[in-house]
Amino acid sequence: MTPFECVPNFSEGRDPAKIAAIADAGRSVDGVTVLDVESNADHHRSVITLYGEGEPLLEAVYRMVEVAARTIDLTQHHGEHPRMGATDVVPFVPIGAATMPEAVQLAERLGERIARELAIPVFLYASAARRPERADLAKVREGQFEGLRTSISSDPSRAPDFGPPRLHPTAGAIAVGARPVLIAFNVLLTTPDVAVAKQVAKAVRARDGGLPEVKALGFEIAARSRAQVSMNLTDYRVTSIARAFEGVRATAEKLGAGVEESEIVGLVPEDALYDAAEVALRLKGFDRGLVLERKVRAAEAQRPGGEAIAAYAARLAARTPTPGGGSAAGVVGALAAALGQMVLAYSYGPKNPDEELARLHATLGSARARFLQLAEDDSRSYESVRAARRREKTAPTDPATREGIVAALRNAITVPLETGRLARQQASALAAVKGRTRAALSSDLVTALALFRAAAEGALANVGVNLDDLKTMGVATEEYQAEIAGLQAGL
Repeated sequence: MTPFECVPNFSEGRDPAKIAAIADAGRSVDGVTVLDVESNADHHRSVITLYGEGEPLLEAVYRMVEVAARTIDLTQHHGEHPRMGATDVVPFVPIGAATMPEAVQLAERLGERIARELAIPVFLYASAARRPERADLAKVREGQFEGLRTSISSDPSRAPDFGPPRLHPTAGAIAVGARPVLIAFNVLLTTPDVAVAKQVAKAVRARDGGLPEVKALGFEIAARSRAQVSMNLTDYRVTSIARAFEGVRATAEKLGAGVEESEIVGLVPEDALYDAAEVALRLKGFDRGLVLERKVRAAEAQRPGGEAIAAYAARLAARTPTPGGGSAAGVVGALAAALGQMVLAYSYGPKNPDEELARLHATLGSARARFLQLAEDDSRSYESVRAARRREKTAPTDPATREGIVAALRNAITVPLETGRLARQQASALAAVKGRTRAALSSDLVTALALFRAAAEGALANVGVNLDDLKTMGVATEEYQAEIAGLQAGL
């Protein structure tokens, strides 16, 4: 099987609990990784990026659609971004050896299941479109939820590809398709005048004679008192990020406005950023094979057994917020548990039976798996804090904003606190049997115990940072502080 990217868009950008429930539904399927969650309160929309092989990916996306259908009511939904469904659009994107025909098959299978089991009408779009006009998502979504309620049953050309010719009462309809990699790129203007943003969008988008492979709309970002040009670059090799940015900047200046900042929503191919760097730096004959990280990845991939650890270490070394210290503490805890298992495996056996050592060996195995899960959870918890903080910029006075930050910080405390607690427990259990382990492995035992201490100390330091943020918000933290003090006393 070959992997695919899938980037479902959900009509919810303001309720952290709903967004988390949808993302967790995707994470609940083995073999599927949630790579990114991006939410925007003004657009009232979340973009979630998944990665996995066909069957697990189909199941994960279906579960997310089902949660969205239960929790999102489009009759109460108002945001800047066009939408026609609680799950608005689900594109499958072939990566690596995966092909577009395979992506189309996934879209068709998912669309059929959604219509059959959830009674939500599905329109196939982009490369999966069965009608030429539906290659354009804007045409599929024309009229949005409110307009489509009438036209889906009265106009034969608006009939869905799967499901009944009527909208789901609260979940609307869904566009499911297959497409190449797309870059969502927004540029914030220095003016609050949305009319200017709409003029700029019209000037740069392909359908109105602007830049090829660019779709653009103008929005008002009320919380910032700014207007925004929101773009989809459907082929960054044709129109790069730099060229799109320059097109917006030049047009805005002609209209008396400027550019304040830009943002990329979701994930982006590294080559697209190299494109922008080449333009900005005016690099001549730049060989991307000379990029240090690419050289390192290629070298590590050729070393037997070195790829996984080297890849994680490279991600840890990168100038990115995650993975960070909390995640590293989880990985170190897993290494400590593994080394402890090795010491025990040599210390008992058929000729030297020891039930307690055998039980501890199994316990360390379970702890090793849990440490690795905590390492992943720590990165996700930090991303949730970042998302909550971003919402604070756009909706600082909304009570839900503070609630979302507090909930995210509590989770960012809970995860490393469990890492520290687990490391302390396993270290105590392993130290208690030190006298019954093989003397020849004493240095390995010392190393395992030192790694457990490092994991606990690093995790608790991570707890402390997030605890400080919680305290500044006036939230009681005495219970956390008492446990931390107890754990630190045993280090």
